[in-house]
Amino acid sequence: MIRTLIIALSVYTLLPALLSAADAISKPNIVLIMADDLGYGDLSCYGSQNCNTPHLDRLAANGIRFTDFHSSGAVCSPTRAGLLTGRYQQRAGIDGVVYANPKKNRHHGLQKNEITLAQCLQDAGYQTGMFGKWHLGYQRQYNPTFRGFQQFVGYVSGNVDYFAHLDGTGVFDWWHNAELNREEQGYVTHLINDHALEFIRQQQEKPFFVYIAHEAVHSPYQGPHDQPMRKEGGGDIKSAKRKDIANAYREMNTEMDKGIGQIVDVLKEVNLTEKTFIFFLSDNGANKNGSNGKLRGFKGSLWEGGHRVPAIACWPGRIPEGTVCDEPVISIDLMPTILELANAKIPAGHKLDGVSLVSLLKDRKSLVPRQIFWEYNGKSAMRQGHWKLVLNQTRKEPIELYDLTRDMSESKNLADNQPQRVQQMQSALAAWKSDVQKTATTQPEK
Repeated sequence: MIRTLIIALSVYTLLPALLSAADAISKPNIVLIMADDLGYGDLSCYGSQNCNTPHLDRLAANGIRFTDFHSSGAVCSPTRAGLLTGRYQQRAGIDGVVYANPKKNRHHGLQKNEITLAQCLQDAGYQTGMFGKWHLGYQRQYNPTFRGFQQFVGYVSGNVDYFAHLDGTGVFDWWHNAELNREEQGYVTHLINDHALEFIRQQQEKPFFVYIAHEAVHSPYQGPHDQPMRKEGGGDIKSAKRKDIANAYREMNTEMDKGIGQIVDVLKEVNLTEKTFIFFLSDNGANKNGSNGKLRGFKGSLWEGGHRVPAIACWPGRIPEGTVCDEPVISIDLMPTILELANAKIPAGHKLDGVSLVSLLKDRKSLVPRQIFWEYNGKSAMRQGHWKLVLNQTRKEPIELYDLTRDMSESKNLADNQPQRVQQMQSALAAWKSDVQKTATTQPEK
């Protein structure tokens, strides 16, 4: 009787630890990596002839490479808002760039009523860390450490000098959690990666979520051996030697690729490869200094070159290796996907616009047909199957319709030949705009 009681008490005492260990095994670690302004044709596994990216190529070979993946925005801040809320950025209150210039909207940011991916994962028992570009609010109240990330090292603006760590207005912008850190020096791409590596090595007992938001390949175009270009207070250093942009772009891409290889290697080193889900994407298409392959348009446009981006998923042993996914997918799908993988929940009544990709990733089951929408700077677009409607991208052709299966380069406008389809898609787009506007999070006045 006494022995039975002792055994029962022992099991009762150990039960929390046993449940915690079982929970850690069932919940995969999450590594979410976002490049900045990287185009559809900027990786060698997507056909690039200018940039060699062996580590991302290896990641794709060990997982799934997406050919029809889209950022929810055509520029930086909106896509990041959509990514971290699982909602169209128009609903989340950040439908355009949050600018460093105080004369514009520097006071805007991701409001507290928006529920982030990091918050949901932290509530589910994850350790959370973010390293790199935030761009969802400059004021201290918007710092990532108040939006679900327990650790943050990086910058809050749209871009910084890779060495001087100054934003576009000459303001110093390098943070450790919610405090500026002027002591840390180094090339931004290396610093982001080094802190991410350190974070991963520190995680032993609980599952973790790390968001690695690279500055590469966004301007200013500085390779790892260049010099600072910006000076505090604003302006450029006139004596700074400017490198050929094409070479700098290639070097920036190379350094990011090397760092991602190090992330994969450290997961292997700490025996977490098969316990970790990795997803890589870009926040929008390339500008004219990069490559969008055969796609039409660049960053800021709602043609495919503005939002169809490279994307790779890898989870050895859990999702198929060396496969290509042609399903249309959008970045707001990542939050519901990761929450399902982590067995994490969102607050009751809170609406997500994305859909989970778990069955697509694990079992290659097709997604339920749906409509996908974009809007930026007075332009709008939508997908319905292989059809795409683009409105107000140009004055010459304010209504454009393309069959992307036959015309991924959007070279043949079929709007005049498909008036009923155009009308139906315009109605759907108008209904979507009305819906997100009714429930949109508002930003404070100046």
